[in-house]
Amino acid sequence: MARKGQKPPRLNLRPQQPRRMNTTDDDSAAAVVSAANSTRAKRSRASLRRYNSTRSDDYDSQTYPSIRPIVDETSSLLSQEDGGFQNYTSMYKSSRPRTSRNQSGYVTPKHRSKPSSWNLKLSSTIASGWAENDVRPIAHKEDLKASQYSDERVWYDQYTSTDWVHDNIADNLRVQDLRNRKDIRGRLLAWFDGGQGWILAALVGCITACIAYFVNITESAIFDIKEGYCTSGIYISKSNCCLNQEDCPLWKSWGQAFSASGPSREMVDFFFYVVSVSVFASAASLLTLTTKTTVPSPLHLPMMDENLAADLSRPHREDYDREERTPHTTDSALPLGSIANQPPMTVYYPAAGSGVAEVKVILSGFVVHGYMGFKTLIVKTMALILAIASGLSLGKEGPFVHIATCVGNICCRLFYKYNHNDGKRREILSASAAGGVAVAFGAPIGGVLFSLEEVSYYFPPKTLFRTFFCCIAAALSLKFLNPYGTGKIVLFQVVYDSDWQLFELVVFIVIGMLGGALGALFIKASHWWAWTFRKIPAIKEHPVVEVLLVAMITAFMQFWNSYTRRSVATLLLELASPCSSNNTFGLCPKDADEIKDVLGVLLMAFLIKGFLTTITFGIKVPGGIYVPSMVVGGLMGRISGHIVQWFVLSYPHIALFSSCPVKNGGPESCVTPGVYALVAAGATMCGVTRLSVTLVIILFELTGSLDHVLPFSLAVLVAKWTADALEPRSIYDMLTEMNSYPYLDNKTQPVFTGSLGDITPHVRRQRIIDISNSPMVPATELRSKLAYLHNIGELDGGLPIVQNRTLVGIIPAPELEFALDKLDNEDETLCMMGAKITFSPIEDDDEIHTTHDPSDFTPYIDTAPIALDTQSSLTLVYQCFVKLGLRYVCVLQDGKYTGLLHKKAFVRYVRELEHEQRHGM
Repeated sequence: MARKGQKPPRLNLRPQQPRRMNTTDDDSAAAVVSAANSTRAKRSRASLRRYNSTRSDDYDSQTYPSIRPIVDETSSLLSQEDGGFQNYTSMYKSSRPRTSRNQSGYVTPKHRSKPSSWNLKLSSTIASGWAENDVRPIAHKEDLKASQYSDERVWYDQYTSTDWVHDNIADNLRVQDLRNRKDIRGRLLAWFDGGQGWILAALVGCITACIAYFVNITESAIFDIKEGYCTSGIYISKSNCCLNQEDCPLWKSWGQAFSASGPSREMVDFFFYVVSVSVFASAASLLTLTTKTTVPSPLHLPMMDENLAADLSRPHREDYDREERTPHTTDSALPLGSIANQPPMTVYYPAAGSGVAEVKVILSGFVVHGYMGFKTLIVKTMALILAIASGLSLGKEGPFVHIATCVGNICCRLFYKYNHNDGKRREILSASAAGGVAVAFGAPIGGVLFSLEEVSYYFPPKTLFRTFFCCIAAALSLKFLNPYGTGKIVLFQVVYDSDWQLFELVVFIVIGMLGGALGALFIKASHWWAWTFRKIPAIKEHPVVEVLLVAMITAFMQFWNSYTRRSVATLLLELASPCSSNNTFGLCPKDADEIKDVLGVLLMAFLIKGFLTTITFGIKVPGGIYVPSMVVGGLMGRISGHIVQWFVLSYPHIALFSSCPVKNGGPESCVTPGVYALVAAGATMCGVTRLSVTLVIILFELTGSLDHVLPFSLAVLVAKWTADALEPRSIYDMLTEMNSYPYLDNKTQPVFTGSLGDITPHVRRQRIIDISNSPMVPATELRSKLAYLHNIGELDGGLPIVQNRTLVGIIPAPELEFALDKLDNEDETLCMMGAKITFSPIEDDDEIHTTHDPSDFTPYIDTAPIALDTQSSLTLVYQCFVKLGLRYVCVLQDGKYTGLLHKKAFVRYVRELEHEQRHGM
């Protein structure tokens, strides 16, 4: 609100001749401060002097309001409600109305504004009082420069990159405004702003724990329906019905329920088992398919889920830079759709798979609308229950990461600074992913390391501590809920009392090698299965058919083996548990002769689980690979442990086993096969996912044994080395590459030999705005250039503004589209792309107000784009894209503009280079 008697500066939009810097410029700025202070003290009319830029070669892109406006930044990175896309807007509350725009490239549903949160209302109330009682002109050049980043912006389009630089600067401006508040309400608002992150972390942890509790108790009750029911209540699971009793009169199988006897009873049980598995799996798949999203996009993203059969026939770099083959094409010859009449369709199912790979890509700055929305959260939770209850070789630990990030994304809507700034939002999403691992494995420290090592792209110390707080809140909440009635927050938590022997180190190293090789073999086998079976037209077009076939194969193969019929979590518990007096698992032989029988059953279970895990990964149901890979490795480790145990029992007098008290302590006094199972489980999971330190800490938190940290660490190290030698990519790295995500790994980089000039496309008239002759550019010409960017997939690109081959600025494509959509008549409008905006003193107006000409595009221009020379190393370019999160880099040669490199083009070049280096080309 402005005081009476104050006048706004009159905007003079005429092009001004640049002049050299002199001392009068500084005097003018000082006069501005003096006049503003006089206005505040005496409440008289303002007397603002003319302000000119001190740089003669720049175009002033700032308006000069007499009151620094309150910044209202609204954004949405990933969420949608009921299928509607959200918006990204950042604007002055008092100047420009929020205006929806049409997509000039491809028709998509209109973005809707988000409902204002209670925190936004509180902030607005306090801020409005501050605006009425404090008039603060922008008096410094730094403030003028910063106002560019608090100007009006548009939302992030589908499949574009997040502008981390803008979001970071916008948040700094917001914090600066808060710190400039010296009144009581300002201090309270600053205190509340600082506590919002902690409130969100605790809230996300508690909600994630409640969802995990609901999933655990529900799937355990439904899982046992395949084999029978409890007479006390059909909703009661077998473990709660029988309470570890071998002969349970309260539990009736389906054969007993139909009064069958002999072989017919077993056939009745088998029939109900097959039908139940098929029904649950099909229901989970149909529920997952309800989240199908089809989006027209010029980007070649064939499938956005865990589908290793994704089509890799990407266009070559020359196809991407089509201007290289059209040297005589003019702007007027480039109407929308001239390059591709119909944009390719990208289809994805947000609720399918684990979602870990997609969470990694999204946290790196790739925008996917709806992947973390409320509908995805509900559907994935319900479908996960059915998928796990069906008995498929799937785990719920991976989907918990996606579910937790959905919770974090939705909770961010409660607070203004997280809801409207995607740079701040990803801090909460990183903490949420860690909370998902904390409730999945009962490992809060492992969850923190998982977020740091696997999914997070940006992890400052502040986020580290907040992530730890979120994990502790999630683990404590699940501990109080007690989903299993045992006081444990995970089912497969075990305790080892005996220590390991020195000779076992050699065995642990061998197990690590076998686990790493098994993980690499699983990746290759899954890829081969996807490229052979899923290429069948009926399977490719009807995903539920594949789910039904896999479910029937699973039922036929698992029913006849007592171990494979169990859930993956229960089986892992049995494999890793030490033998005791009340052990009923059948894995505790008392002498060497019984070991042979156990080995036969375990070997058959190992082959069945290995095959089923391979064909199950990638089907259209929610499910992870963490625990299934651990089960396969656990079976291999248990077999290895019993083999070593047989040698110790058969040859106790060998000097190598002389320290083992076998005769007095029993078979497990020297060798504990459960330890071998858990060591091999960790090694195999490392071979599949390439997690290292995280996995060791998770295994430690599962056992609580410091004595076994060394075997775990040694096996994981050897497994990672072995897997990297056989298959350089983890399962999620392969998914990222197969689905053509624009993702640059922030942990590793290829070996570059060239320079930036080697991969920079030539300058074409369609890709620049030349204002050498006049700063006034026809709107139709700008629309044509914008359509060209959309057609080649650069929805988040930009058009450099060049004057006599000198780069004077760049206008991002989203901002240009928004500005063009605000014009009433594009055919007859000339847009200002480079004129200076100056201010004339006004003496007699009664009220301060700000006007803006819609044809003036200078507020949307970035006058300081990041630019590199053609001789710059590609390693520097790689670090700029990774560390700064840039969308594009302008390229200069001898100070003159020579091209623009977009992130997507650079990612494509990196992929081709990695492919050549991997295959020795």
